[in-house]
Amino acid sequence: MKLYDLELSGNCYKVRLFCALNQIPLEICPVDYLAGEHKSTAYLALNPLGEIPLLADDGFLIRDSQAILIYLAQKYQLIQWWPQDPKHQGLVSQWLSFAANDIARGPNDARLHDLFGIELDVASARHKARSCAKILDEHLHMHHWLVGDTPTLADIACYPYMALMHQGGVRGEAYPHLTRWMNEMKHLDGFITMPGIE
Repeated sequence: MKLYDLELSGNCYKVRLFCALNQIPLEICPVDYLAGEHKSTAYLALNPLGEIPLLADDGFLIRDSQAILIYLAQKYQLIQWWPQDPKHQGLVSQWLSFAANDIARGPNDARLHDLFGIELDVASARHKARSCAKILDEHLHMHHWLVGDTPTLADIACYPYMALMHQGGVRGEAYPHLTRWMNEMKHLDGFITMPGIE
């Protein structure tokens, strides 16, 4: 199984982290993002969106980090990560959407601006980042993990860009429950880190 990967991408890291936690073998294929390899003819033939990550599994191609996480959890029947009952699956799914939308437009966008010089409304991104942190902090005040009693795909999807939000000018110290959760993620068996995670 190959992962077309960028080391500094939180979305790629989600997949690497999930595979590490579950001892899923993964061949890393670095994509030269700065050189525009993700927009090359060869790469666009694999993923017309020109985005990373992209997972290739014996001829099957799947893009989008949230979709890849679901695919891997289902393929390996890791039901503790992707519960099969409708209630818990729905709860996990709503956090996957939160990661793909709110977190992407908040801490991720602020980091893109500060770290990579991407032109965007950074004040709005930081405001959204603080909103995401507040929502998660309040939820984690009442819950040990985002859904249920053990970590799920919800935690994997939301963790990277929250752990990297300091790179977008938003510190985590004001959010004690969020900070506790991020620290507990680091203590999961098999945890791997990425550049920028403190």
